Amino acid sequence: MIRTDLKGLSAAEMEVWAVDHGLGTYRGRQIRHWALTRFVKSFDEMSNLPKTLRTLLKEKAHIFPLREIKAVQSEDGTRKYLHQLQDGHTIETVLIPERDHLTLCISSQVGCAMNCSFCATGKQGLVRNLTPGEIIEQVILAKRSLEYPDRLTNIVLMGMGEPLANYDAVIKALRNLIEPDGMNFSHRKVTLSTCGLVPEIERLARDITVNLAVSLNGADDETRSRLMPINRKYPLDQLIQACKSFPLPNRRMITFEYILIKDTNDRDRDAHNLCWLLSGLRAKINLIPLNADPESLMMPPSMDRIFHFQKILTDRHFTAIIRKSKGRDILAACGQLKGAFESKFC
Repeated sequence: MIRTDLKGLSAAEMEVWAVDHGLGTYRGRQIRHWALTRFVKSFDEMSNLPKTLRTLLKEKAHIFPLREIKAVQSEDGTRKYLHQLQDGHTIETVLIPERDHLTLCISSQVGCAMNCSFCATGKQGLVRNLTPGEIIEQVILAKRSLEYPDRLTNIVLMGMGEPLANYDAVIKALRNLIEPDGMNFSHRKVTLSTCGLVPEIERLARDITVNLAVSLNGADDETRSRLMPINRKYPLDQLIQACKSFPLPNRRMITFEYILIKDTNDRDRDAHNLCWLLSGLRAKINLIPLNADPESLMMPPSMDRIFHFQKILTDRHFTAIIRKSKGRDILAACGQLKGAFESKFC
């Protein structure tokens, strides 16, 4: 018998589930509160529900789609989790310490079909999409592991997989993350990163308010297509037009992630092309030195070259921040820990 993953249900679906099982809608709201706000590990902890209802829940539903099988912590405080799904596949989640808060980087797929040349996950291929409950559970497990759970304020969908390629599940998970009767994260603190699926960016703009980050990594079609095959389907002119049309509340900007790779996209002309490409956009540029896969021939540029690249951008009045790759000593780049684990045990 297939049991329902209650963490993957919307508020309305939770009430319908309750009614379908002979319960009042208020019972659905109670169960949702226990699952998404109190982070209970079992139905037995739902102390204001009668025992008969808890027995029904054990038979018909579940709230534990993930199991932590490995956690490693870097010297810089970054913590990486390897989680096992109920079908045995594994995904990664990364907890990143910031100056006054914590950010959690979560996955949306097992593997990835985008095949970006610099990404360890892309080399694994796509296995399957995550369910909304599996996406949400990454956040809950991280909260449970913290002495002060409220320090976790920021969520970024930048882990394994392309979020917009798992659109419906991701949107449902995002709503459970930001709705007041869900996990109540501020939509200002939730960021979705995409490699550039143009139709889904346009759809996202209509469906929900979260921050948008675009993994750019090349400022001309030749370079970007070599690094990111998705650019052959949705070239830069289409991607930038979708970004220009994306609604930005208040003073928010779109973040463009630019992984710097030695002798590939770190030249002066690349920086000048990037300035031209993003002109007229409310854009923030994150310059990220490549966190190289041990099996890759790609390398990050020198810090002098990175600073020079940044100066070209700032001289043109762009906000360009060098984001150090955290967790290098624990294989924190996307897909590295999973790959190392499976190579050892498979």
